[in-house]
Amino acid sequence: MRFATIRTGAGTTAARLDGDALIPLDATDVGELLARSAGDLAAAAPRAGAAPVPVAEADFAPVVPSPSKVICVGLNYRTHITETGRELPQYPTLFAKFAETLMGPNDDLVLPAVSERVDWEVELSVIVGAPVYRASAAEAAAAIAGYATSNDVSMRDWQRRTLQWDAGKIFQHTTPVGPFLVTPDEVDHARDLEIRCEVDGAVMQQARTSDLLFTPADVIAYASQAITLRPGDLILTGTTGGVGDARKPPVYLKPGQVLRTWVEGLGECVNRTVAEKDAG
Repeated sequence: MRFATIRTGAGTTAARLDGDALIPLDATDVGELLARSAGDLAAAAPRAGAAPVPVAEADFAPVVPSPSKVICVGLNYRTHITETGRELPQYPTLFAKFAETLMGPNDDLVLPAVSERVDWEVELSVIVGAPVYRASAAEAAAAIAGYATSNDVSMRDWQRRTLQWDAGKIFQHTTPVGPFLVTPDEVDHARDLEIRCEVDGAVMQQARTSDLLFTPADVIAYASQAITLRPGDLILTGTTGGVGDARKPPVYLKPGQVLRTWVEGLGECVNRTVAEKDAG
């Protein structure tokens, strides 16, 4: 099954994909749907009186617009760890984002005027479907509601200012996520999916999720030792090799480009880059 959050004239609504149409559901977004359903997405009721929306006409919001937590993993693909010159970590390297960083999968990506080093990071995202605390790997896997495509767009100049990364990761409306939550049964728990990032059609990153050092279940189990993860919480599992900052010479996003983020079986985010002074 596939679920999305779409924008309408009356706000947002959760929706279920049915062929080439999205069926609006009785929840304002996928996060609310997960909280209400206790993980039983198949039982979600259609929104009374709401007409189906053709996928081609849908205005997709972030698949989970307001998660209580956005947890990210750094240095989780072996290829990316190698290109940074680091050793394989013993534990997941965690950092946090906020709901304000998220954007729709087809929204314009506004390049912050205060950064000159805006970089791409294709990532597999995981959406939590049930509360978990001090979970085992098996319990963590059972709590996964689904997977989505995302890009942890990073302001490298801000990221490198200190030993802590968050400054370069928390710029608002810079993290496309979607278009769908895809349930685990459709993609074999994302064990071996191709993952790719393109800029103006040129492939910058390409790998498979089987190269992840820590699996989605590993990350959920680890993070849950510290804090309860709740339905709708979003986890970005890390990026692969090929980021612009590691190239020689480095390459960064510029206004007027098209950033395409794709994960096999999950769909794509396609975002046009816009200079901040030209936005709106």
